[in-house]
Amino acid sequence: MVKQSVQKFGRTLSAMVMPNMGAFIAWGFITALFIPTGWIPNEKLGAMVGPMLSYLLPLLIGYTGGRMIHGVRGGVVGGIATIGVIMGASIPMFMGAMIAGPLGGWVIKKFDDAIEGKIPAGFEMLVNNFSAGILGGILSVICYLGIGPIAESITNAFGAGVGWLVDHKLLPFASIIVEPAKVLFLNNAINHGVFTPLGAQQSEAIGRSIYYMIESNPGPGLGLLLAYCLAGKGAAKSSAPGAIIIHFLGGIHEIYFPYVLMNPILILAMMGGGFAGVLTLSIFGGGLIAPASPGSIFAELMMTPKGSYIANILGILIGGAVSFLLSMVLLKLFGKEDVSLEEAQQQTKTNKAEAKGPGAAEVKMPAAVRSGRVKKIVFACDAGMGSSAMGATKLRKKIQAAGIKDITVIHSPVGEVPKDVDLVICHKELGERARNACPNARLVTITDFLNAPEYDEVVNSLRG
Repeated sequence: MVKQSVQKFGRTLSAMVMPNMGAFIAWGFITALFIPTGWIPNEKLGAMVGPMLSYLLPLLIGYTGGRMIHGVRGGVVGGIATIGVIMGASIPMFMGAMIAGPLGGWVIKKFDDAIEGKIPAGFEMLVNNFSAGILGGILSVICYLGIGPIAESITNAFGAGVGWLVDHKLLPFASIIVEPAKVLFLNNAINHGVFTPLGAQQSEAIGRSIYYMIESNPGPGLGLLLAYCLAGKGAAKSSAPGAIIIHFLGGIHEIYFPYVLMNPILILAMMGGGFAGVLTLSIFGGGLIAPASPGSIFAELMMTPKGSYIANILGILIGGAVSFLLSMVLLKLFGKEDVSLEEAQQQTKTNKAEAKGPGAAEVKMPAAVRSGRVKKIVFACDAGMGSSAMGATKLRKKIQAAGIKDITVIHSPVGEVPKDVDLVICHKELGERARNACPNARLVTITDFLNAPEYDEVVNSLRG
């Protein structure tokens, strides 16, 4: 029960930040280019940095949080409430936005539920507009007077705690918590729910933040997969090179989780690699100007500010080297064959399903999907950026190889599936949410975005 509550809380935090990563990256680029220590210092253009950090990013998070609860209407009230916490604090209010946004969405949802069917005909727009405005205004005042100062105190406490780790050279020990959490699919909750808000404040102060690299560093995962290339056995060894490409170049860290679960002792190698990477970054002053999402080597380098390339590259390489060496030793001493890659992948799916929360029963694939009726296929996942993007790419290539034309394949968050879609493909644990989002579309559920047999079934059906 406690584990599920923690996972649900983490999902909520990350779901408010991940859809807005483009805004964080835009802020990072502007900061890297135009601040006094940037690549192209410009006082006028650099003046955008502060307002984007203090107003734009928290408002986007607040709006997204409200929209998660009650659609666009909830997002508007959530945004109004968020301006209260922004003005009621003296620091960027990411944490306050994560409270005020969902609160605004919840309040207006309860109001709408209470008056449903009770509004006289012709007064709907009047009631809707004034209720959102009045409730939003009240919430903004409450947030200004109460939630803003409280959230500022909590944020300062988190910052002080992490600052204490930094001052005492203990920040690398955060990897002892972060690495096991990643395998349990709590990585987004930790990265976007904790490190991203703290990193934004540190980046504004010193032009970079090490917090952005604690979870996203691709080095430890690279070291683990390289060890499997040399010391692994069977399917694990043969599949590791492909996994390296997806992990290190594509930034999809989930790909290496089954390799840890095959031999759980390897979590020690991941902790050691993470520790070494963060320690290196701390010593040499590494960090990113904005979050690297996804955590690929390309994203890491693009978000690296001037003067930090050596430190960041060393942090990635040393983290990978330590993870590689420890993984080699552990595989030689404790490597076992009683857990296959397939079983480990299934355990990864179970962990991911638990991290997503209670899911729907599997929705079986329709007996036939005729190409004349299918023009648009959507892959859906929680954020619409990671596993669904991989799945869409894989199916798109299979459709092209089969010579089938005039079919569009895209990826999307499960809560934002386009209404004009003909076929939705998602993980079986998201089946119910996908059905609710687009009840008129046909639904195919899978358990593995990389190697789903349903891909070939869909292609064969489209041919017919």
